[in-house]
Amino acid sequence: MAATSRTESAAFINLLEELPITKAATTSRVVVNNDLLRVVLFSFDAGEQLTEHASPRAVVVQLLSGKMTFNVAGEDHLMVPGDVIYLAPNERHALVAEEACHLSLVMVDTEA
Repeated sequence: MAATSRTESAAFINLLEELPITKAATTSRVVVNNDLLRVVLFSFDAGEQLTEHASPRAVVVQLLSGKMTFNVAGEDHLMVPGDVIYLAPNERHALVAEEACHLSLVMVDTEA
């Protein structure tokens, strides 16, 4: 994806319709991408997971649909639509989709 301008506004609509939940799969789409932040939408089928990992950026996660167990530093959180988790840079985390779901992820470069 091409970089998203930091100085010009943009609208991204119908995103969930364009990122359907696919059987037995996790899919993603980068929506905004520049040196300050990156916004990624994910769709997960029930049972799909991301194993433990970390990001050097600060991360804000919001569940948009479905249910998900989100593990932060060894502690599980059952998320429902609207729930938000903040991850400090380099915080270890993992997730499991309890139901088919959509997730929004915003990564912020705290050093920029």
